[in-house]
Amino acid sequence: MLWPFNHFRKPRTPQGTIEAIYGTIVTQAREPLFYRDLGVPDTVNGRFDLLVLHLWMVLRRVRPIAGGAGLSQALFDHFCEDMDGNLREMGVGDLTVPKRMQAFGEAFYGRSAAYDLALAAGREPLAQALGKNILNGDQIENARRLAFYAEAAIAALDGLSDAAIQNGSWRFPSPARVGVTH
Repeated sequence: MLWPFNHFRKPRTPQGTIEAIYGTIVTQAREPLFYRDLGVPDTVNGRFDLLVLHLWMVLRRVRPIAGGAGLSQALFDHFCEDMDGNLREMGVGDLTVPKRMQAFGEAFYGRSAAYDLALAAGREPLAQALGKNILNGDQIENARRLAFYAEAAIAALDGLSDAAIQNGSWRFPSPARVGVTH
């Protein structure tokens, strides 16, 4: 007799949902207002750091929901696949890719830990962490505006139902709408 449910296999999140959520993260990280009005460097590193910020915000919302661990892992895996593909498109050699991927993972986990601690401590510590990691330690006013945006985005994500989060039917707030542009 075949059992209808395999207790040893983790439930899988549909790939289309992962792609939709990750696409929302990437689209927001590419929002021109961050680069034009908030001083985020429009460089490979600047774009990576903004992508990490948005991925961190989504993962912190996803983890506590039922099935969130699997969805979080699938999103992180998709991020890693995207970074791997981008490295290869940029011509990074096969022998160098694993080292760069390790550096990306370390950067992600380091920034995530810093943002978690800073968020718990308040807006100014969050601004300091964002300024250090995204704005190269410069532009404290822009870092404060970026922290204000991050708090608004986190609040918007927290206000969504678990089902909306899980099926990818949401968008980040526009930086212009949360009052962080000139």
